[in-house]
Amino acid sequence: MHPDELSAPERRLWDAVPQGRPVEFWDPPDAAEGAGAAGTTVRARVVAALLLGAGGDPEPGDRPALRLTGAHITGRLDLGFTEIAVPVLLADCRFDEPPSLRGARIREVVLTGCEMPGLVADTAEIDAGLVLSRCRVTGPLVLDRIRVNGDLDLRGTAVGSPGGEAISAVRAEVGGDALCTGLTTEGRFRLSGASVDGEFDLEGASLSNPGAHALDAYHVRVAEDFTCHPGFRAEGRIILSGATVMAAVGFCGARLSNHGDIALEAVDVTVGRNVDLGRGLTVDGGITLDGTRVGTELSFRDAGLSHAGETALSLRAVQARATDLRTRGPVDGVVDARDARLGTLYDDPDTWPDDLRLSGATYDALALPLPAAERIRWIERTGDGYLPQPYEQLAAAYRRLGHEDEARTVLLARLRRRRAVSAPHVRAWGHVQDAVVGYGYRPLRAASWLLAALVCGAFYFHLHTPEPLEAGKAPDFNAVFYTLDLLVPIITFGQESAFAPRGAGQWLAYALIAAGWILATTVTAGVSRALGRQ
Repeated sequence: MHPDELSAPERRLWDAVPQGRPVEFWDPPDAAEGAGAAGTTVRARVVAALLLGAGGDPEPGDRPALRLTGAHITGRLDLGFTEIAVPVLLADCRFDEPPSLRGARIREVVLTGCEMPGLVADTAEIDAGLVLSRCRVTGPLVLDRIRVNGDLDLRGTAVGSPGGEAISAVRAEVGGDALCTGLTTEGRFRLSGASVDGEFDLEGASLSNPGAHALDAYHVRVAEDFTCHPGFRAEGRIILSGATVMAAVGFCGARLSNHGDIALEAVDVTVGRNVDLGRGLTVDGGITLDGTRVGTELSFRDAGLSHAGETALSLRAVQARATDLRTRGPVDGVVDARDARLGTLYDDPDTWPDDLRLSGATYDALALPLPAAERIRWIERTGDGYLPQPYEQLAAAYRRLGHEDEARTVLLARLRRRRAVSAPHVRAWGHVQDAVVGYGYRPLRAASWLLAALVCGAFYFHLHTPEPLEAGKAPDFNAVFYTLDLLVPIITFGQESAFAPRGAGQWLAYALIAAGWILATTVTAGVSRALGRQ
């Protein structure tokens, strides 16, 4: 391109690039719309020519750079598969067509306050940072397989592609931070397989793709924090499944909405430190964290979760050293923690969900132990029917605290719950064992029954002494030991074999013998069961 072909604004830019001088164009504030366009227009092919080495040679000590402010760039800026040795810094510029940096190798790209109908930069490699801050992009931002050795800066940018992909950064590699504070998107923000060597900051961002994926960060890898703290909004599904975050994940104060569907899907995520889904988080839709591994604490403290009639919070097979379920209010929906390893569990009876599923779940300690009667109501808040493991886990937690009586109360409740779903004959026998010895967990109850039977029998036979079977050979009659002979089937005092009651006494003897056998059987079964649980 010959300098004689350039307009006055283009000639200014042509002369400024070798020395890296900034060039600024501004329309007069009182000009009619479009009146100043001719004075600020720069053709895209002129910009491309300058970036590819056209223009004058720099003097020793010069630092060539393209620094342009306030220009209207016409035509398509196509820098695909080129190598650009100078930094590109454009501010408040307007593009007619989406610029293309596909496959390019560039020192640095900084676009601030620009307007463009999209940007294509897939497979590009940028030695320093890629800045697209405070821009207005009305088409897709394509960053697939891009490699940025510094920061990726999307702060304050708005990208609109309703119903499509607003930002696609599949397998992008960022050597610094991904700064997305204040980012606004309409359409899907796709980051599948991307890696960020610093933090991923979405504070104050607003992602909208109703009924579809608002953020798809499947298998993303973040070396520091993944932050969606106060001001973050998302309408649509957030996907973090398979992600690895070396530090922490935070959604404090965020609002997630995907009514009637999953709002946050984070299955099989690995987090080095804590996951904070509390402190003001509000979710309309479900949260699924199945299989996620948390290095320290998983917290839902002060979170508002709502997914009526469905699973509002799924923690199946989650692993954490501590889990805080003290939500802002009762969770509106099912909380499913089956097979989870919750570490130290923090909860509050005022916020217990109506349907809590704990089959296979384990916890090292309950930060709020509560009396066993209250905890039994906690584990029985389930739609899964009778399951023995939650009772055994709760009893084990009480034993670790040294509360053996509370542990026996829990195990007794387990047997009563099982009895309620058993066959009629099993229920009948269970009622007998419960009444007599509390299934072996109430041994003093057996002594009470034995003492009552002994007193009744001894009193009756003291007043109605049975006749000896062989006069002159029978020992002296003793009503107490005679009754014990009837009640205790294992030992004998020689009384029962020497005397024979008649009439009502004979029926009482039969009743005492039957009671003795029932008592002995239930005591033996109950004690064996209790010892087995030790």
